[in-house]
Amino acid sequence: MDYLQLKPFPEGFLWGGSSSAYQCEGAWDEDGKGLSVKDVAPIIPGNADWKVTSDHYHHYKEDIALMAEAGFNEFRFSIAWTRIIPDGDGEVNPAGVAHYHDVIDECLAHGITPVVTLYHFDLPQALQEKYGGWASRQCIDDFVRYCGVCFKEYGDKVKYWLAINEQNMMIMFNEDGYKTDKERYQANHHMLLAQAKAMALCHEMCPQDWIAPAPNITCIYPLTSSPEDNLAAMDFDQLRNRLYLDAAVFGEYPSALAAFMKDKGIFPEFEPGDEEILKAGKPDFISFNYYGGTTVKYISYEEGVAFKQSLEGQKMTEDNMAQFMTGAMTEPGIAQGVDNPLQRVTSYGMGVDPAGLRATLRQLWERYRLPLFISENGCGVPDKLEADKTVHDDYRIDYLRQHIRACQEAITDGVPLFGYSPWSAFDLVSTHQGITKRYGVIYVDYNDDGTGDHTRYKKDSFFWYKKCIESNGADLV
Repeated sequence: MDYLQLKPFPEGFLWGGSSSAYQCEGAWDEDGKGLSVKDVAPIIPGNADWKVTSDHYHHYKEDIALMAEAGFNEFRFSIAWTRIIPDGDGEVNPAGVAHYHDVIDECLAHGITPVVTLYHFDLPQALQEKYGGWASRQCIDDFVRYCGVCFKEYGDKVKYWLAINEQNMMIMFNEDGYKTDKERYQANHHMLLAQAKAMALCHEMCPQDWIAPAPNITCIYPLTSSPEDNLAAMDFDQLRNRLYLDAAVFGEYPSALAAFMKDKGIFPEFEPGDEEILKAGKPDFISFNYYGGTTVKYISYEEGVAFKQSLEGQKMTEDNMAQFMTGAMTEPGIAQGVDNPLQRVTSYGMGVDPAGLRATLRQLWERYRLPLFISENGCGVPDKLEADKTVHDDYRIDYLRQHIRACQEAITDGVPLFGYSPWSAFDLVSTHQGITKRYGVIYVDYNDDGTGDHTRYKKDSFFWYKKCIESNGADLV
C-alpha cells in the first residue's frame, strides 16, 4: 500500500540502541564473575574473543552519557547470569548485583528507559558441565531462580524485560552442539518452559512490569511461485518463527510442525503439567530482532539429509560461512534456505530488506495482537576511523533511514509498534565476525588483533540518528 501521508511515530516512542553483556562488557573474570559458555567457546581465528571487547563494564557511564547526548530514551542490554550467580545455581554475587544497579541507575539519571534481556546466549559454564545445560530440565529451575533474583533486585526500576534472546537462532544453528535433533528440540522445549515460568514469575513479583520473548523473526519468501516452494515457505515459517512465538503467546506448538516432528521422532517429551506451564506464562508484548528476509525452496527429506550429512563435522570459518549458514537454514523435508536474487545485501552479505520489516511487523500484529518492540536491526560492516577521528558511514545512515521509514509505514498500516532499538548502540564484538563487523553509531577504538585504546568516537550516523530522534522520526533526510 502506498499512502499519501504517513502517520507520525506515537508520542513517547522508544528510540535507542542495543547490546549484550558477553559482546560488549569485557571484564570476563572481574568482581566475582563466573565463566559462561561463551567465555570458553572456540573463537574463529582472527576474531577478537570476549575477554575485553568494548570494555563497557568500565566505560558504561561514558557510553550512557553518549547515548543521552544522541537523544536515546531507551537502552536495551543484557544481564550476565554469571555475574549474578557465578556458577549458575549457587550463591548470589553482591558485586554483580551492584554493577547492574549502577548501570540501571545511570540510565535512569539520563532519562533512558532500560530494557533488560535476562539471557543472551551466555549460559553458565558450570551448568553445562554439571548436567548438560538446557538438555536437562534442571536448567529450567536454575534459570527461573536467577530471573527471580533480577526481578527482586531491579523490578522497581525496570519496566521492560526480555526473557531469552534469539532462542530460535541458538536452536537452528545448534550453538550448544546437541548430538541429535531429538536432543536439540528437547533442549528447546526446556527453554520454552523456562521462559514461560519466568514470564509468570515476573507478573507475580513485578505486576507493573512488561515481559516478552525476543526471537529473531523475519518474513519467509518462496524462491519461486511453485506450490512446493510456497508450502515450503509456510512450513519454514512455522519452524523458524511460529514455533517460538506460538508457544509463548498461545502456549502450544504449531500443529503442522508438531505433526512433522512426531513423524520424524524428534518431537520433545512432555512431562505432566508442561501444557499448563506453557499456557500460564503469557507475554505482555513481542520483542524481535530483524536483519532481512529469508528465502527458501522445497527440499525433500532424502535430499535434505544428504546435504546436512555433507556438512557434518565442519566448523564455521570465514571461508565457509555462507555454506554453514545455508546448512543451518536447511530442514530436510521442509525447506532449504537460498539466496534471494532480488534482495540487496551489505558488503558482508547481510540482507537489506526494509519492505520485509514492514511485512514482518504486520504479520506479527495480525497473528498475535500484542504491542511490538524491535530489539535489534542493524548494518554490520567495516568502518574506517579517519585521521581526524571521524567515521563517514553513509551506508549505515541509509540502512537506518530505510528501516525507520518501514516502521512508520507499518504504524500507518495499524501496527502498534512502540520502540526501535537498533543493533548496536556502540561497536561490539559480533558473534561470528569479530569487531571488524561494526554496527554501532558510536565507534570504539578496539580491533580484532587486540590493539586500540577503547576511545569512543561519534560516527556520522550518531549525528543523523540524533536528528531523527529529536524529530520523533519525522526528519529522515
